[in-house]
Amino acid sequence: MSNGATQITTRLARASRHSRLATPSAASRCLSTAPQRQWSTPLAKTIAEAINTTGPISIAAYMRQCLTSPEGGYYTSRGSPGAEVFGRRGDFITSPEISQMFGELLGVWTVTEWMAQGRRSRGVQLIEVGPGRGTLMADMLRSVRNFKSFASSIEAIYLVEASPTLRAIQKQMLCGDAPMEEIEAGYKSTSKHLGVPVIWAEHIRSLPQGDTDVPFIIAHEFFDALPIHAFQSVASPPSDTIVTPTGPTKLRQPLASSPTQWRELVVSVNPAAEAHAENRLEFRLSLAKSTTPAAMVMPEMSERYKALKSTRGSTIEISPESHAYVQEFARRIGGKADGRSPGRKPAGAALILDYGPSHSIPVNSLRGIKDHQLVSPFTSPGQVDLSADVDFVGLAEAAIKASPGVEVHGPTEQGSFLQSLGIMERAAQLMKRAEDESKRKSIETGWKRLVERGGGGMGKIYKAMAIVPEAGGTRRPVGFGGQVPA
Repeated sequence: MSNGATQITTRLARASRHSRLATPSAASRCLSTAPQRQWSTPLAKTIAEAINTTGPISIAAYMRQCLTSPEGGYYTSRGSPGAEVFGRRGDFITSPEISQMFGELLGVWTVTEWMAQGRRSRGVQLIEVGPGRGTLMADMLRSVRNFKSFASSIEAIYLVEASPTLRAIQKQMLCGDAPMEEIEAGYKSTSKHLGVPVIWAEHIRSLPQGDTDVPFIIAHEFFDALPIHAFQSVASPPSDTIVTPTGPTKLRQPLASSPTQWRELVVSVNPAAEAHAENRLEFRLSLAKSTTPAAMVMPEMSERYKALKSTRGSTIEISPESHAYVQEFARRIGGKADGRSPGRKPAGAALILDYGPSHSIPVNSLRGIKDHQLVSPFTSPGQVDLSADVDFVGLAEAAIKASPGVEVHGPTEQGSFLQSLGIMERAAQLMKRAEDESKRKSIETGWKRLVERGGGGMGKIYKAMAIVPEAGGTRRPVGFGGQVPA
């Protein structure tokens, strides 16, 4: 469990113990007849009790509870019929749900990268983090099984998924009626497409890693759902106190003198009188009253953040969990930066597809999505999807620092990436085989939405980025300026 998760869990436990063990005073007995505040969801009440007990929490802690709390989190409690997450009946639709061509072309990209790296005959791992309903992986597998040599080199398919509900849907999509068994890493079944093991784990670190493995990692709309911290540069007041999860703490030595400092943006409870019944904004962002440990450490991680500190009012968003994941990608592909894997030859690749700015640091990007509409992220916690823009440059920096054996390409716009892989030609093939005009129209509408740059198109907003073995600038992957290997 991460430190953030540990902190919020501890707070919730304290709030619960307080409510169970406190002996009601005469004053509290008198107040008990007052009407109780009505919360939009049980999770909203739980989060509010934690905040009221120990103070405002980070955006990251709020996001983590809203999305993955075992007691009413968005991804841990939804996914079954009537409470769908993905697709037209869910809250949002993703590229694999729009067209089968998306997953097919990612499968083709994986094969071309395997070819460029020497066509290893065994040890290939297909890994997807945040696999949704399993649609993307199913389309990839249908595509790659047409490449017999590549398909025969696949050792196993690994899915990183924390939601039991989504895991069951993925199992049906990828394995059909094959039995599922519990194993040390998580769960295991058998692919109906290739006949190889399909293994689920809750974190990528739980997956096996050997010197002969060739990991191909797909992360589609995964990083946008990882928790973020937000900071704002403010004038530095003289202070020898910081705010920790257990309250204000005196420092042995005052903070270093500087005209500005980073303050964290935190989530507070809106007073009942200010929580409007119409939009049910029970929580709000506020600036921490004094510096926090996160504000002292995280903005010092990169020169990009440090350069903005002197400009008062500058705001930045940082996702430590995103950095940790991409570092794990890099180490699996290129080996560790500390040289502890000297016998391992860099192999495999990671392909990241998500939305966010190409070069700048995300700012004020936290959003809620429900019924295909943008809503406040503080509406109905646990019933609204939360996401934030991805810092692609930050991911690239973290990957390169984690391993000397990798290089990063992109980000490039999704539209140009898919077009270089032949989406137009694939659409023409499918339209030719279509049985009726409505099917042809659906195919045409789908591929155009994936690549178009304006209107409701995803071609510009979404980006692609690749992490591949370091090659000294001698080659570029397909989709990033490279050609299909001969």
